[in-house]
Amino acid sequence: MAVKQISIFVENKQGALAGVLEGLASRGVGLRAMTIADTGDFGILRIIVDDMETAVEALRSDEVVYSVTDVIACQAADVPGGFAKVLEILMDAKINIEYTYAFVIKTGEEACAIIRVDDVAAGEAALLKNGVTLISQEEVMKI
Repeated sequence: MAVKQISIFVENKQGALAGVLEGLASRGVGLRAMTIADTGDFGILRIIVDDMETAVEALRSDEVVYSVTDVIACQAADVPGGFAKVLEILMDAKINIEYTYAFVIKTGEEACAIIRVDDVAAGEAALLKNGVTLISQEEVMKI
């Protein structure tokens, strides 16, 4: 049930991020989730899109450096501590969290957490065992 995420290396200069996003948009690719981490001269843009195949074709065509990784997408309550409960489950299962980001689906009710862990299958199993709802690639694309 893992969700595919694209990580893109973007030069830290004016217009570079916009150029990558415009390249995807011009081909009809919509973003479902996005985060960027600055590493000095470059940033790492992480995105989940509504059309993985077209996105990868676009990035390849535009000669953009990217990679595709599996991440976990799951629901968390949109209340104080809702996301912390998800992270505690992974911590208790001794699963290493490499990074995470989240967005609200419905204010006051539901959020979606994107979590990169060292063992996706074990992470999913731990979350399911503890009643956390996982979100599939197809469901993420519909958000």
